[in-house]
Amino acid sequence: MRVEGDRRFEAPRAAVWRVLNDPASMAKTMPGVEGFEIQDDRRWRANVKIPLGLGGLKMSVDMEKTEEREPEFAALRIKGNGVGAILSMTTSFALSSAGDGTQMHWEADVRRVLQPIVNQQVQHVLSALDEQVQEAQAGAASGGASEGVSPLASEAYEPEPEGPTTSTEDSS
Repeated sequence: MRVEGDRRFEAPRAAVWRVLNDPASMAKTMPGVEGFEIQDDRRWRANVKIPLGLGGLKMSVDMEKTEEREPEFAALRIKGNGVGAILSMTTSFALSSAGDGTQMHWEADVRRVLQPIVNQQVQHVLSALDEQVQEAQAGAASGGASEGVSPLASEAYEPEPEGPTTSTEDSS
């Protein structure tokens, strides 16, 4: 299944590039990350629990950057394994300046995964990415050092635990 789209960010291209190429920042955009390990500047792994209905699907997801042309293009290969599910995906993004902001065109070729998982998660990831870009832009504007793990550090990223969540969606 091939999916693609466009997204505009109210931040300069360099700021968007930094977030997209920082594995620790990207881990914050993925739903259900329970642990994150940076292997080197091109490879990292996330342990995730993808929320589905009453339960969730646990997966180990390996990501590898396969191509990079700073600050305009990058491509990744993603492989995930979990009980009853396998994920195989290639994805890329292209950035261009758009006035004071940045335009991103992204595409992904997803194989061996349930389509509802993809449809459910794409908007979540894009919204979380926008939040990370805005936080990075605010940190750069204030001149403060950003918090978190360096993308080249070998430490594992452990997100802060979240409290119980409730859904306000009406299922009728």
